[in-house]
Amino acid sequence: MGALVTSELAEGRATITMDDGKVNALSPTMLAELHAAFEAVGGEGVPVVLRGRQGIFSAGFDLKVLTGGTTAAADLLEQGFTLAERMLSLPSPVIVACPGHAIAMGLFLVLSGDYRIGVAGPYRLTANEVAIGMTLPRTAIEICRSRVAPGAFDRVVLLSEVFSPAAAAAAGILDRVVEAAGLDAAVDEVATTTAGLNMAAHRATKLRVREGLLERLREAIGADDAEFRGRLTRTGT
Repeated sequence: MGALVTSELAEGRATITMDDGKVNALSPTMLAELHAAFEAVGGEGVPVVLRGRQGIFSAGFDLKVLTGGTTAAADLLEQGFTLAERMLSLPSPVIVACPGHAIAMGLFLVLSGDYRIGVAGPYRLTANEVAIGMTLPRTAIEICRSRVAPGAFDRVVLLSEVFSPAAAAAAGILDRVVEAAGLDAAVDEVATTTAGLNMAAHRATKLRVREGLLERLREAIGADDAEFRGRLTRTGT
């Protein structure tokens, strides 16, 4: 599919893998390739697995671009959050395989899966924006509000709590935690089970359940984009 993202359709599922050889930073190229991969497999009527590389799902947006002070930063935010919206509205089930760390936008993409599997280990799952001096975008807040357990919501979005995989499962960030050696088997189990769903009913029910969320996300994406681009205009970039 591309230099950073590969896509494979086999065994009744589509598997999209991010691997930049480092921390899977969500750069413009990575996000463009992810959008293209989801576009290519979204109509196949099979479960879609999104996974990272060993030890890391994604460390979030490419900070060089995000803090660059140009319109490329606004484009990056829009690319990232429209990808989350695409995942949340995909007609077929989305399974996220999180083999390690998931930080900031990486965490929001984890939360955008229908079923989320992490691995046990010394890994961090966190929305660290407040900790590093950034106001959390509206879109990120809406994603967290819809997926994180109510009792953990403030800890995720206001306090930038760092969750271990086990604590992330208790907070509703992950659905299941397995040993690293068992990740493929767990993904296979969920993909096989969800492949047996009636996909038309799955799609219709997903859109009915998430109608309000998707509307709020689209409004939030527009508001975040306008605010960010307005800030760039005021600073003369």
